[in-house]
Amino acid sequence: MTQAVTPSAARRRVGIIADGVVKVLLAALYVAVAAPLGRLLGVPAWLMVVSGVALLIGGGIEIGYVRSRPMRTYTRLMLSYDSGWVLTALVGLLMAWLGSSAGGEVWIGYQIAAPVVLAALLVAATPSQTASDIRAESPAD
Repeated sequence: MTQAVTPSAARRRVGIIADGVVKVLLAALYVAVAAPLGRLLGVPAWLMVVSGVALLIGGGIEIGYVRSRPMRTYTRLMLSYDSGWVLTALVGLLMAWLGSSAGGEVWIGYQIAAPVVLAALLVAATPSQTASDIRAESPAD
């Protein structure tokens, strides 16, 4: 017997998969237009490629673990990731507005570190239990 999936859990899974797909698509974009985007952000093209690889890893693992990790784990990690993304984007914009050339480096640096951390935390997270797992752990009557 498989674990029943509520409509709410199904919507959350779709959202998680969509988030992972966005990371994968962004990774492809970063690699495809590394030189012009790097110039626009004030970072070398190789850093854009590294960022793309990091996003690909993060997005791929996010999609791959969607059925085996608790929704609560995903929610907490995605909230932290997205909060950091917004904060880093704002810091980068503020730095650029103040005339610093390091705003792009700060933002792309986050794009390199955060997906890898997210992936590592998902891999290390305790797997969710299915109904069959719970039955297997129950003592026989």
